[in-house]
Amino acid sequence: MKRRDFFRMSLAAGAATLLSVDKVLAASGDSPPGADLRAIKLSGKETTIERAAVQDLRASLKGSLLVPGDEGYEMARRVWNGMIDKHPALIARCEGVEDVVRAVTFVRERELLLAVRGGGHSFPGYSSCDGGLVIDLSPMRTVEVRSDTATVRAAGGSWGGHVDAAAQKYALATTLGQISNTGIAGLTLGGGFGWLSRRFGLACDNLISAELVTADGKVRRVSAQDEPDLFWAIRGGGGNFGVATSFEYRLHPLNPTVVAGHVDFPSAQVKDAIEFYASFLAHAPRELSVDLALSAGNNEPLNAHIYVFYSGDAKDAGKVLEPLQRFGKPLKNTIGEQRYTVVQTWFDSPPINPIHNYLKGGFVTEYSSGLIKFLAEDFKPDAHTSMFFQSANGAVWDTPQTATAFSHRRAVANMLLGAEWKDSAEDEANRAAVRATWSKLAPFTDGYYVNLNDADPKGTDSNYGPNFSRLAELKKRYDPQNIFRLNANIKPA
Repeated sequence: MKRRDFFRMSLAAGAATLLSVDKVLAASGDSPPGADLRAIKLSGKETTIERAAVQDLRASLKGSLLVPGDEGYEMARRVWNGMIDKHPALIARCEGVEDVVRAVTFVRERELLLAVRGGGHSFPGYSSCDGGLVIDLSPMRTVEVRSDTATVRAAGGSWGGHVDAAAQKYALATTLGQISNTGIAGLTLGGGFGWLSRRFGLACDNLISAELVTADGKVRRVSAQDEPDLFWAIRGGGGNFGVATSFEYRLHPLNPTVVAGHVDFPSAQVKDAIEFYASFLAHAPRELSVDLALSAGNNEPLNAHIYVFYSGDAKDAGKVLEPLQRFGKPLKNTIGEQRYTVVQTWFDSPPINPIHNYLKGGFVTEYSSGLIKFLAEDFKPDAHTSMFFQSANGAVWDTPQTATAFSHRRAVANMLLGAEWKDSAEDEANRAAVRATWSKLAPFTDGYYVNLNDADPKGTDSNYGPNFSRLAELKKRYDPQNIFRLNANIKPA
């Protein structure tokens, strides 16, 4: 396979703003050292934060507070997607829940724009903002595995790879995305697909409890027994309800060695490969995850790549994968035994990536003849563009549609169209090209995944389906000012 561009996707959520960069640079970046700090309010209006207030906040934090001009600010403001170039007025690098409480209180009292950064892997740039305050959880990465109860507690700044490494010491794992340097916070709050979701459900389905700092500055233990309404909301409602400072997950036995790899097919076999993939996925045992990628290949207008991940008993892998091993005339076949922690790094890119990324996506409930025809005959990717179908069935279907805030329980796959490039001068042209292709794909979708998309053209009810009204009521109860708005936002009812 020539490139693995778009597959380096992150299943994590964060924050964005409509303010212009020029306005914010004027608001925050030009303040001389020691002066009052210019910033942006929730309303979008400019405001001034007194020097003394900034000093008081800095002194109150166990972690650090960075403002423009401080050493470390330039690195701290950067997020994974190289296209995101935002300049917060303040960055609170929190080292514990008390720091988060102080930062949330500071924002609420001054009605400041707020972004929350877990792993910083948000495609739309939701984990930063222009002119506001960023709560940065990256110093908070403690992971504690309790092998006797098969559970793990991880701090809100942890990556999936941190949890995987700790749990695999005991041959345990839980669903945590397909990229090791994705933050667990955004991933879990929005749902959380991964190689294990067909077998064990989404990341949010494996959540036992979370520690949440809500807009009023309270620290709440959220579980089925404590704050059950909030527990329902944070399992798919994104970052709308507070800052999650820790997560407790259910773990499952998983052999550190799995059978995984990809089989690549040339243009002449793409249509057959898509049809085979759809049938193979529909009949696959839950231990098998099957994903599909489409991209331009070496001297080929389109290649199909079928990715498989088998987590069951290794002695059964041959029989389970036999249909794929016998299908077609592949260009390449990499299937074999691999470490689970290695598979989790297949699609990794640097945590601060200079590459510009843009993505559109939506759930598909069937591989209709019209969709397959478009993919095989009309999808013409260039060197920048590719598609990925992430399997969404299996154990994901076991949970009723309204049992958690994540409502897309009858999808067969999460269909994703992405592009990457290096030159910022190409930003608008490449975004426009992705949108143009997506406009032809969107009719085949049913709802959007909050962890990956920018503003939903159909409104946020397309993100949350029948759960939207209840989420809006809970938003009104827990965040009436809509402080946590830089996400797939739910406005208070």
